[in-house]
Amino acid sequence: MNTQTEHLTIQQVADATGLTEHTLRYYERIGLIHPIPRAGNTHRRYTTDDIGWIQFLMKLRATGMSIQDMQRYAALQRQGDETLAERVTMLRTLEQEVVAHMAELEEHLKLIRYKIDLYGAAVEAQKECAAP
Repeated sequence: MNTQTEHLTIQQVADATGLTEHTLRYYERIGLIHPIPRAGNTHRRYTTDDIGWIQFLMKLRATGMSIQDMQRYAALQRQGDETLAERVTMLRTLEQEVVAHMAELEEHLKLIRYKIDLYGAAVEAQKECAAP
């Protein structure tokens, strides 16, 4: 498959990514997505490469990266390889934030499991006391 010649409609991209057409237009308007070429009927024509980029953006967002940082990253990406070092720095910072958040969630999970064990034991004790 030639990723640059296969053209997809905004609906097909919405279906593939789970984003709404409105969100895709918004991402283009604020510069997260490069300006999408248009067909003669003015409909946007995406490529499978565009879907890959959008999915990457979704992962950045899911990890907590701000829209502003995503815009900065997208602008750097469009500037080419001379911005690789800055993009690596951004991703390393994000990685550290994600690792810290995961550690925090792990602590929360430990507490939840403790409570499950504690309450589970209490429920079992109640059952034993209630048994004739």
